[in-house]
Amino acid sequence: MKTTAELKAEAKNALRGKWKQAILLNFIPTLLIVSVFLFGVLSWTIWFFTHETDAAIVSAISESIMDEGIFSLLSSIISAIFLSGISWTYLDLIRGDRSTIEPLKDAFRGFKSMLIGGVILLSLLFNIFTSLWMILFLIPGVVKSYAYSQCYFIYYDQVQQTGEKPRALDTITASRQLMDGQKRRLFWLDITFLGWYILSAVTFGIAYLWVAPYVSATRAAFYEDVQTNV
Repeated sequence: MKTTAELKAEAKNALRGKWKQAILLNFIPTLLIVSVFLFGVLSWTIWFFTHETDAAIVSAISESIMDEGIFSLLSSIISAIFLSGISWTYLDLIRGDRSTIEPLKDAFRGFKSMLIGGVILLSLLFNIFTSLWMILFLIPGVVKSYAYSQCYFIYYDQVQQTGEKPRALDTITASRQLMDGQKRRLFWLDITFLGWYILSAVTFGIAYLWVAPYVSATRAAFYEDVQTNV
């Protein structure tokens, strides 16, 4: 198994000479998701201030609570579709299966007909399972989120290798089995990026344009290391 430093070095090596394209790859879906979120907030705000009665306000608040849950679920699904496609691009770079990044094309890889249905089901199962564990206790929920964290990579590999869609539940199970004994290792890997996240906050998110590709590529290197050493 490779060390954290080796995984990070592998990610940086894969991104060498491709940072501009990598930044655009992550920026495109981020811009779209933020735009949709702002549009939703603006629409609700306009509606709220154009309905003056107490009953209308109470109704608006009740509806917003329900809508927030639906919106949150939809946002997580859309994010999963974008982020899975981005992650697969970095995985291909790590493996040497490709040498370039095509931001406009690669950002939408998850939307391909062969892949999108499985990614949506995986996102739903991921959110349902982790939420149920979170209801019990916070820590078990976090542990399970790490156990299921490799499901999108596994799904991609199985589609690429067999040309068939695996069952989403089987993919979740495969991720849990793959991460047996590896969850703490991935958790520590994420912790090592804490300083970069702080820098991103201090720079009002500007630094995150560089941090996001670095983190995604390193996580792809982690998956490649784990699955080749099973």
